[in-house]
Amino acid sequence: MTLTKEELTCVPKRYILPPSLRPNGAEYNTCLPIVDLSYLQHPLVRPQIIQEVHLACKKFGFFQVVNHGIPMSVMKDAIDAASEFFNLPTEEKRHLLSSNVHDPVRYGTSLNHVKDKVYFWRDFLKHYANPTSTWLDFWPSNPTAYKKKMGNYTVAAQKLQEELMEVIFESLGLNSNYLHEDIAEGSQVMAVNCYPACPEPDLTLGLPPHTDYGMLTIILQNHLGLQIMDRDEKWHSVPLIEGALIVQLGDQMEVLSNGRYKSVLHRATVNSEKKRISIASLHSLALGKKVRPASELVNEQHILSYKEGSFSDFLDFISGEDIVEAKYIDKLKINS
Repeated sequence: MTLTKEELTCVPKRYILPPSLRPNGAEYNTCLPIVDLSYLQHPLVRPQIIQEVHLACKKFGFFQVVNHGIPMSVMKDAIDAASEFFNLPTEEKRHLLSSNVHDPVRYGTSLNHVKDKVYFWRDFLKHYANPTSTWLDFWPSNPTAYKKKMGNYTVAAQKLQEELMEVIFESLGLNSNYLHEDIAEGSQVMAVNCYPACPEPDLTLGLPPHTDYGMLTIILQNHLGLQIMDRDEKWHSVPLIEGALIVQLGDQMEVLSNGRYKSVLHRATVNSEKKRISIASLHSLALGKKVRPASELVNEQHILSYKEGSFSDFLDFISGEDIVEAKYIDKLKINS
């Protein structure tokens, strides 16, 4: 955001990606799965919706949801609160700056401005959220409405996540109440992202290709920019659907499903005209809770394929590794 105020006509050298990593060749795909959650309340139609979720998870690790129960006003307020935060002068956000991934609230730029070899065209604010009563006091007090507006959306996203997990577990053939308490008491991290307009969007990215670590991620966005990779290693631009939310499977779900479902590789592109805000609600089991393949999904045809691990293990790992490059290469190997 500081750079954009300088009215640059070109991207600084530290943001320019190698040609092989630049955003080219994505398709605008209008056929990506959309699931209407209102039909889950109809017993005769519910099995069809469960099957739609199963196919979406198996083919893409991704789908969008409509009629999900979160009011448009709550979503708009969250986007507005995020935008107001990033519009603040730098000195009013500086006290939240941190490169420590263990901090409960941290503001920064790129991925980790201390370690990144190439910078990414993004500012971010990350904070823990579940339960909000534990974490709310750590959140920014400026803008004054941030805690209320983001808090309302955060609580709604946590409730939606619990409902989605029941559906996804059912689509795997598990009991819908599988890990019910662990899901309700799990970790929720809000990754609030700002991708300012960029003078040369073809040379850089807002976020590089990566998968999310947790069980699933719910994304609210106000403009186009998210792209996902399918199993044939083709990039697809995710269409913006008014009122819809994006659901992405993470690494923990891949482990729990013993590879039946794969976490989705995705990236964030930027544009030269509009600032994009995205709010990712990242859900995983509690920090120290180990995730392992469900015993019901391990058999002679599907041998045990993953080691157990926790969110805390992941944070320790990314504290000392180039996690993006490593995960991108590993994911391509898995897909192949």
